[in-house]
Amino acid sequence: MKNLQSLKLNKEFKRAYYQGKFKAHPLLVTYMVRNNLGIVRVGITTSKKIGKANQRNRARRVIRQAFVNVKDKFEFKMGYDIVFVARQKTVECKTYDVEKVMLKHFGAITQK
Repeated sequence: MKNLQSLKLNKEFKRAYYQGKFKAHPLLVTYMVRNNLGIVRVGITTSKKIGKANQRNRARRVIRQAFVNVKDKFEFKMGYDIVFVARQKTVECKTYDVEKVMLKHFGAITQK
């Protein structure tokens, strides 16, 4: 998990929501928008609909680890801001399930 750049500002998340392309799945929603920084930055959102704090934290951990595993498999040629929105089923699934969904999302979004 070293050198994982994260989105921190609300305007960065909003830019991904409104200007980026997205793909949805029952486990995860992925928003991607290009940035001019040349690096990949990641933001993870979990709402209270997911559950209590321990469930939201687990969803974040699963998504973060899945991205670290997928980042090496999928080569990003340019910089992107990526926002992952957890869904209720994210808490119950394993990291490799989320990895499969991420790979499908990245392939579909970057081809458009």
